[in-house]
Amino acid sequence: MARCTNCQYKFNTKELLAVGVAIHGKGKTCPNCGVKQYISKDSQHYLSLGYVSLLFVLILPFVIKLSDKEETIW
Repeated sequence: MARCTNCQYKFNTKELLAVGVAIHGKGKTCPNCGVKQYISKDSQHYLSLGYVSLLFVLILPFVIKLSDKEETIW
């Protein structure tokens, strides 16, 4: 599971999916320390592949990594 880059808070699946579907640039604030977290550049590549299947949704929480900076794919 993904962890906050500042305090190592372990995001649960619901919180992690909220980060994944957040509008570009919004991110999600860590409930523990308040630092805004974004999906890392590497994890954005996984999401941009377009593999939307039940298997992908099940492993998504274990693949996503977070970043404290907004990163673009390109």
